[in-house]
Parts: sequence; structure tokens; C-alpha cells
Amino acid sequence: MMRYFSTCRCAMILAAALFSAASSVFAGDYQSYYTQLPVSISEPAAPVIPAHTLSVTDFGAVGDGVQDNTEAFAKAISALVKKRGGHLNVPAGIYLCGMISLKDNIDLHLERNAMILFSPDKKDFLKVDKTTGKLADKATPGISASKRRNVSITGEGIIDGNGEWWRAVKRSKMSDVEWKAYTDLGGVVTDNGSLWYPFNLKYFDNIAADELAQEKMRTHLIRLTDCENVLIKGVTVQNAPKFHIVPQRCKNVIIDGVTVRCPWNAQNGDGIDLMQCQEVLIVNNTVDVGDDGICMKGGVGKEGLKYGPCQNILIQDNTVFHAHGGFVIGSEFSGGMFNIVVRKNMFSSTDTGLRFKSGAGRGGKTGNIFISDIYMSDIKDQAVVFETSYADRPVGSSGQSAKPQAEDFIPDFSDIHIKNVVCRDVKTAVAARGTIDMIHDITIEDCVFYSFMQDKKIDNPAMITFKNVKFHTYQQK
Repeated sequence: MMRYFSTCRCAMILAAALFSAASSVFAGDYQSYYTQLPVSISEPAAPVIPAHTLSVTDFGAVGDGVQDNTEAFAKAISALVKKRGGHLNVPAGIYLCGMISLKDNIDLHLERNAMILFSPDKKDFLKVDKTTGKLADKATPGISASKRRNVSITGEGIIDGNGEWWRAVKRSKMSDVEWKAYTDLGGVVTDNGSLWYPFNLKYFDNIAADELAQEKMRTHLIRLTDCENVLIKGVTVQNAPKFHIVPQRCKNVIIDGVTVRCPWNAQNGDGIDLMQCQEVLIVNNTVDVGDDGICMKGGVGKEGLKYGPCQNILIQDNTVFHAHGGFVIGSEFSGGMFNIVVRKNMFSSTDTGLRFKSGAGRGGKTGNIFISDIYMSDIKDQAVVFETSYADRPVGSSGQSAKPQAEDFIPDFSDIHIKNVVCRDVKTAVAARGTIDMIHDITIEDCVFYSFMQDKKIDNPAMITFKNVKFHTYQQK
């Protein structure tokens, strides 16, 4: 009997060891972030990745910056799918590539000095219809995953979107040297000389009939849609055609220690955009981009209601350098924004610090939003701003505000609590533009603002309650 028990026990231990070897969990020590929160938020589940490891070079990839490695990545991912997942290792080198589609239980791991450089040829991001043989009329992101579980992108390498081949540029944001570098590529300059489009280039074919149609085909660099258990950790993500990191309708998302960067004048160059995600942790990241830094979006109109809110999100220990806003809600958030904690972040040289923007037809409700221990310096416009007449204006538009599409989706910014903010050098400390039914029950307390123009510009003083807030300005001699 004793011998039988010992044999069974040994078998159980061996089975447990084999199971442990078969899977690896990216669990970092995130539990400590979830202490002393002002609202209950559950910690996101980390992805579980089988222990199998393959190198993309085993499938013919060459990191010489010349060879197209799209097929090698696809073959390597297919091989891991047959093993029910694992780690796809990218060693040092520059791997030119087209679309990469991640599957269940796969970690894309970039070693130090490894770069995935996405192709400058836009056609490489148009899928081919298997029935007709025609190219799609929408571009696919560089890295994508749809309806997947346990997906991660990790390592010390770089993911570069080659966005300069996609983005229009404004003459007003370019030096003479930069402008000449773009026009030397060919392209189209508008009649008034204010815009350059990467259309009719010397080296690559167009993918649309005209420059405006092609502009609308710009795609994100990393987009993960309807996925569960997502981790992006350690990598540098840069130079996107449009937004850089876009989890959309995902649950259990961790973005940790990532550097997101692009030129300050990159059109629509958002850093991290969460779209109707739940259970999210964004920590230890550095963002330096051309548009919003860390942004929450919640859909437009009825579609926004259909897919629900951004909810249960913790954003902590991040640094945002250039961006239109350090932390942003909007412009679209019809699905709502609830249970969001933003604390212990630094914004330096952003256009605005805390930015809440929306407009009729795009708005929704907010609740249980707590922002604290934010440190700002050299802020171009406002430290805190509420804007309820925002309209999306694509590059090249006339600049006229678009007419609201629906009057029943009015912004309702409320139950937002801002505390312990220190801001040095800002044009206007706090601004709010709208009506009392769109901006109300906002509290700002225990803050210090040092502005060089004015302390407050608020349409209705009842919108915001101030408590122990100190406003300082430069004094004229």
C-alpha cells in the first residue's frame, strides 16, 4: 500500500513539473499596484504562453534590412499554432516585413538589437481576396490579432511602422530641410502649399485613386481586437502610420515598460489608445508622440453603446513627453468611461495635461474617475481642459466644425476627481468650455498651478469645485 501511494505521488509530482514546463505565465508583480485604490478595480489576468520556443530565422528570415520576411513570420506562427502556442523569437537584426497576424497562445519576442521594420510599400498591407484576387480597400495594421486569447509582444527590440511613407505632413510643422526631404520623394503638394501627401511617390505605387482617398487608408501599427489576456512589455514601438498601440474591445490588458515614440509633428500619431477595453493596467511606459499620449476612447453613437465602456483601468508611473494630451478621454466615448484611476504620472512638454474632449453625437457618461499625484511642466495650453464642442477634422479638411450627427449623444463629463497635481509653466491652468449639463460634479483639490497667462477660463463656475488649490502667475515688473 505504501509503495502504491509513493508511486502515485511521484507520478503526480512529475505531471505537475511537466505542466509547469509546458507553460509560462507573464505575471510580473502587479498586485502591489492594486492597493489603496479609491475604487475597486480587479487585476488583469496575464497571458499564459506554452514554453515552446522557435526562432523566425529557422523559417528563412534574414535580418539584413533587405529581404522580405513576411512569409517567414507566417510560417513560424503556423508552426507554433501546431504546437498550441509558444514563443516566437526575433534575434538581433533588421527584419523587413509586411503584415504579421498573431494567434492564440503566442508571444512575439524581440531580442535586444532586433527590429521589425514594416515595409514602405503600402500594397504589402492590403489583403488579397481569395475569390476575386483583388486587393482589399482597407489596409491591415502591421501587427494584428482578432478574437484571440493569450497574446503577448515582449522583449527589448524595436517595432517600426515606417510611417513617413503613409502620413501627410503640414508645411507649418516642417523646417525647410525637412520639407525638402519629403518633396524629394515625389508626392503631391496642395495648391496652397500647406500640405504634402505621400501620393505619386517616386518609388512605390499608389493604393487609392487620389491622395485624399489614400489618406483615409492609413492604418495603425499594432491593433488587437476582441482579444483576452494581452501583454505588451519592454519593446519600443515607433513611427506608426497612424496610432501606435490600439487594444480594441479587449479584456485583461497589460502594457508595461514600453517606449512609444514618433516625430512631434506626425499627423494623428497617438501613442496608446484604449478602445472600449476592460481590466487594463498601463504602467512604467514612456510616450513621446505627435498626437494624444495615453487616450481612452469609447465609440460613437449607437455603436459605442453596443460594445460597452472603457472600465476598470489603472494608469500609473508613466511619463509622457510631447503629446496633444498626457491623459485623454475622447473625443468619442458614447459607450462610457467608468472606474478609471490615473496616478503618479509625469507630463513634460505636452500641449495639454489632462484633456477631456468630445462633442454632440460622440459623447457619453463618465463615472468613478480618480486622478491624483500628477506632475506637469512646460505645458503649452491647459493643464486641465474640458471641451464639449470637439469635432474630428481629417487632415486636409476645411477646418470647419462638422455638424453633429446625433443630438442624443451629448457629452456628460461628471464624477471626475482630480487631486494632488503640481504644474509649473502652463498657459492656462484650468479651462472648461460647455454647459452645466455637460460638465458638472468635477472636483479639483490640493493642487498647485503656475501659469504664465491665466489661472481659470471656465464658462460656468458651477461646473468645477475647487478646494485648497493654489494658482500662481508670473508678475509683471
